[in-house]
Amino acid sequence: MKKLVALLVASVMLLGITTAFAEPAVGGELIYGSGTEISGDWAHGAIWTNNATDNMIREMINDYSTVSFNQGGAMVPNASVTESMEGVVNEDGSKTYTIKIFEDLVFNDGSPITAKHFLASPLLFSHPTLLAMGSKNQAYEYYAGGQLYRYNGLTLELPEVPEDETEEAKAAREENEKTLKEEFATKVTESVKEGNTPFAGFRLIDDYTFEVTIIAKYIPYYYDMSYASFSPLSIAMWLGEGYDVKDDGQGAYFVGDMTADALKDKIEHARFVTEGRVTAGPYNLVSYDVGAKQAVLEINPNYKGNFEGQKPHVQKVIVVRAEKATQFDALETGAINVISGLTGGTDVNAALDIVEKGGFSTVNYERNGYGKITFQSDFGPTQFKQVRHAIAHLLDRPEFASTFTGGYGALVHGPYGLAMWMYQESEEELNEKLNTYAYNKDTAVELLVDAGFVLDAEGNEWQEGLRYKKVTEAEAGTYAHNVTLADGTVLMPLIIEWCSTTDNPVSELLVTMLANNPDLAEAGMEIRQDVMDFAQLLLWMYRDKSQGEQYGVPKYGMFNLATNFTPIYDQSFSFTIKPEELAQGFNVTFMLDPQLDKLSMDMVYGVEPGDTEGFRKIWVDFIDLWNELLPELPLYSNVYYSIFADKLQNYTENPIWGFSKAIVYANVVE
Repeated sequence: MKKLVALLVASVMLLGITTAFAEPAVGGELIYGSGTEISGDWAHGAIWTNNATDNMIREMINDYSTVSFNQGGAMVPNASVTESMEGVVNEDGSKTYTIKIFEDLVFNDGSPITAKHFLASPLLFSHPTLLAMGSKNQAYEYYAGGQLYRYNGLTLELPEVPEDETEEAKAAREENEKTLKEEFATKVTESVKEGNTPFAGFRLIDDYTFEVTIIAKYIPYYYDMSYASFSPLSIAMWLGEGYDVKDDGQGAYFVGDMTADALKDKIEHARFVTEGRVTAGPYNLVSYDVGAKQAVLEINPNYKGNFEGQKPHVQKVIVVRAEKATQFDALETGAINVISGLTGGTDVNAALDIVEKGGFSTVNYERNGYGKITFQSDFGPTQFKQVRHAIAHLLDRPEFASTFTGGYGALVHGPYGLAMWMYQESEEELNEKLNTYAYNKDTAVELLVDAGFVLDAEGNEWQEGLRYKKVTEAEAGTYAHNVTLADGTVLMPLIIEWCSTTDNPVSELLVTMLANNPDLAEAGMEIRQDVMDFAQLLLWMYRDKSQGEQYGVPKYGMFNLATNFTPIYDQSFSFTIKPEELAQGFNVTFMLDPQLDKLSMDMVYGVEPGDTEGFRKIWVDFIDLWNELLPELPLYSNVYYSIFADKLQNYTENPIWGFSKAIVYANVVE
């Protein structure tokens, strides 16, 4: 009898387990409302631009990375892709990873994925031809033989800098270097016609095994496993017939015509093409309506699963623009089913009111990022630190953060978010170190005087109205509002050109609290707003000449936008001072400070994996100097709220687990 009862109990328990974890049905449709307009640049890896919604879609259609992030933000080998992964430190201090992938991987069109497809992405986007097209891939920087690959086997020799060099000699040398670099770039371009140099740090071992070797300069690295993270790229889709990746024993390289004439149209097409797009993620990009800015994605039936083997169950996801003024009406009528990452008290309270009525649920979490004003620190008035500080003192940031977040967030004073572990462990220390830039018009005026903005438009001592500063030729740069007096003196007016986006409540609040602030005008400053879509803003901020020569000429001194961080907090190239990296779109603030650059590098390249305290200490020093230089003005870090119709089930988000990851675990019950 006892045995029978035990069997009955076990059967009931088993039934409960089976019921609780029953596989949900595949099907249904979900409409995702995005606050950022799609641009349609699908090149995964943010090779050119990093629009948030584009990036989300890219993550949904591209996967099979050899390394993945789990729900807690830890890096793990992707068990669906990586059969084995071994890292060995070599005698010269370099490190080699050997990665073997499974043999059953295919792209969404059914074509097989082999080792060469994992090396195709860095080989293509670090190729000299692609770098000249504006690619921001930096594989050439980290992996052995990268510099030779970057310059197709050529080397540039520049004259040595004399220790006692005069200013006149320095100017002549720099002009000569500029000419030599231009001539060298032409040689590199011409050399590609003769063939392609192998990338020694990338080796094809067999059809399903490849090796990568990281140079000693970048070992140790706090996020070491990320060096072994590679995703497959369809060579056929990006380049077409006649192209392949081979390795003759000296390193992997592309076979085929890699000149600009051969690649330009192919690359432009592959970046933006939707129909027939060959990818390897949980979803396929089925269609994209350029006019409506609407994308349709459906399940990829050839998808093996994510790092846990999870496959999607929501058959169709439609991504549309959620207009601020009507997004909640659209939610209640079913025109939108999900709005992710709501910020600001007005929107959050509106979402909570809808949930209270029934039929909707929310999930919330502290943000792994922050909202900000980004300055460009190499031209115009914002090139002067005192001006950036003065702007900070003319905006009541605590009031701004409180007003915008409605209590669902807080003010931060550096490039971090409330969710970050290093911020949470260093909050007390940061409170003691960081300048909060309290609102004070008098302090702002003192700073402007200290910066030299003490003249009027005629060059006389400033009394009222707009302030001007006598500037050198280098300081004047291409700033459009400069005034040249009869004697040749160049005066720079204190006019800040501000680029913002349409339908943006942060911009609207900045107009009220900063641009139209009477104290700002009385201090002698003017901020002029220019409104455009987000894709245009990014082109101006990145100075992306690949989409038009006009974007390469500095125009705006400040932008307002927001940044979210991945679990890899790596700022090592965000503050680079190297001209070639600046030209590629790194360091969008153009803050050229050697010490900030050094700290950003030391924070990740001077710390062993697992040494959290070593990382945290350098991070605090980095934040402290950043706060003094102020390349950006933080406005808030908030609590994110996502609201969704109850038909969406098993859906959850966290600071590093957004919609593109969460949707793979969810299902729709109509």
